[in-house]
Amino acid sequence: MDKSKVHALITLLDDPSEVVFNSVEEELLKEEVEVVIELEKAWEESRDDNFQRRLENIIHTLQLKDVKSLMAKWVNEGGKDLFYGSFLVAKYQYPDLNFEDLNNKINVLRRDIWLELNDHLTSLEKVRIINHVMFDMHQYVRNSSNFFAPQNSYISEVVDSKKGNPISLSIIYSVVAQRLGLPIYGVNLPKNFILCYIDENINLKSSDPHADNVMFYINPVNKGAILGRKEIEYFIKQQKLNNIHSYFNPCSNLDIIKRVLYNLSYAYENQGNELKKDEIKVLLNLFE
Repeated sequence: MDKSKVHALITLLDDPSEVVFNSVEEELLKEEVEVVIELEKAWEESRDDNFQRRLENIIHTLQLKDVKSLMAKWVNEGGKDLFYGSFLVAKYQYPDLNFEDLNNKINVLRRDIWLELNDHLTSLEKVRIINHVMFDMHQYVRNSSNFFAPQNSYISEVVDSKKGNPISLSIIYSVVAQRLGLPIYGVNLPKNFILCYIDENINLKSSDPHADNVMFYINPVNKGAILGRKEIEYFIKQQKLNNIHSYFNPCSNLDIIKRVLYNLSYAYENQGNELKKDEIKVLLNLFE
């Protein structure tokens, strides 16, 4: 970033000529997101509403471009880290969100569960400990009073408020479990998002190493209630859904974050916020 060039461009942002402004805006939008620091300083030093508004629009566009770039990289690399993917979704709304700060909060939950675990416990016993620590001690709950609110899809909001929707609670649950070495993964069930506990001792000849070796299911939105395959079949029948193989087996991290973004798009549509809805669509297009 050439600071002298950036400062010169900023001084021209209040030019009454639209031609000049458009040219300046175009140049600033070529810069990397680091230029936002200088733009924010200029905003703080100004009392001109029009100048501030122009700065705000440029800042937001640069930050959106940055999140889009990071998300594209994450998608292209196969979405290996679910937590980082959910962090990027939250970074869309909170550009200054710090990954390490958020990660440390997740690791507090992980540590508290780890202290209660030992190798002699069965899979069910380990899940019951996770449930006790996450839902009783840390008091994570479904946000029933504001279920369709956008904040239920932002992992930072969920970690701070301890309230979320099925998929955000499932993300936290599975991320913590996997950091503890437990094979708990998301299941992309329509109208509810749940988790499954994989029996890794079964050796199946399949392109998907986790296909059809689910021991049991977990419903984080109901304090980690344990479910069997029969309950999932009943739910599918009750909801008049087709009995699809993917409704019983683990989904990819890409599928999970894609669904988070769909939830966000729906939430903003409900609010009548077309701008936010369109910006989320930009991120969703990266998954196509």
